Amino acid sequence: MTKHVLVLAEHQNGNLKQVTYEAIEAARLSTQSEGDVSIHLAVVGHELQEVTEQLKNSGAATIYSVDHEDCKHYNPEVYAAVMMELIEKAGADGVVFGHTTIGRDLAPLIAAKLDAGHISDVIAIEQSVDQVSFTRPIYAGKAFEQKTFRSTPWVLTIRPNNIPAAVGSDVESTIVEVEYNQPSTLRTVIKDVVQKSTGKIDLAEAKVVIAGGRGVKSSDGFKPLEELAEVLGGAVGASRGACDADYCDYALQIGQTGKVVTPEVYIACGISGAIQHVAGMSQSRLIIAINKDPEAPIFKIADYGIVGDLFEVVPLLTEEFRTVLSMKA
Repeated sequence: MTKHVLVLAEHQNGNLKQVTYEAIEAARLSTQSEGDVSIHLAVVGHELQEVTEQLKNSGAATIYSVDHEDCKHYNPEVYAAVMMELIEKAGADGVVFGHTTIGRDLAPLIAAKLDAGHISDVIAIEQSVDQVSFTRPIYAGKAFEQKTFRSTPWVLTIRPNNIPAAVGSDVESTIVEVEYNQPSTLRTVIKDVVQKSTGKIDLAEAKVVIAGGRGVKSSDGFKPLEELAEVLGGAVGASRGACDADYCDYALQIGQTGKVVTPEVYIACGISGAIQHVAGMSQSRLIIAINKDPEAPIFKIADYGIVGDLFEVVPLLTEEFRTVLSMKA
């Protein structure tokens, strides 16, 4: 018996987010059945031609496109109504979101409307003969739990940079344009969104993150970090302490009350390592800490530690990486 899974394809400025391809692979792994798994994509927004074109060979059977000006900016009321309609059209047994700002907001809303099971922030999916297990961190990343779904429908969110991205297919998806129906209970209309620029690369999806804490001392203290991030093709983040001190925007905050990141390389500069910050980056593949205090807690979780002034160490690293990368180019 074929199982159907619907995935929300997230995009920004005409470009798909990497977590979309990871969610497609999660959808493929999340169903253990004797039949096939049919994956469907929900693309919601405005002027979606470029986005749907990018998804034609993603491996999905169907791409449901809801293109309307009301969907240009994320509105939970609008998106929830659209997703419920698409879930019905797809006959979805399960729904997969990225564990992003949108996914964290929308997934529990959809789960409540469907009266469905909901597992959030999944970092691994394991298939066995009789079930599929989903692993998620608990207690700020100090422990992990494995959960399973006992019935359908179900709702899932996956943490970016943890599930391998879908390989794709030579077979093109069928694109179905779905007419937008404004919810009769709509209470809020979003006319425009003013966004602050936080870098070229999405912090949650970056492979390399250079993060600064109170040790950067000022907003100008982030400039060496930004230069290193540019050389490594990474993104700049911050601890809550740096944000509270008004050294940078809260959009850069990493931690329990900020963003959760899982990059290949995390370089913590002038960050003491409070548990609230560690909760947002402890699952990074490689952690490098730079701090003047040899007793800083961050060194306890770091794979490599450098005791020194970040304003001396970071420029040296930048020059060294620039030299090495230029030789490989």
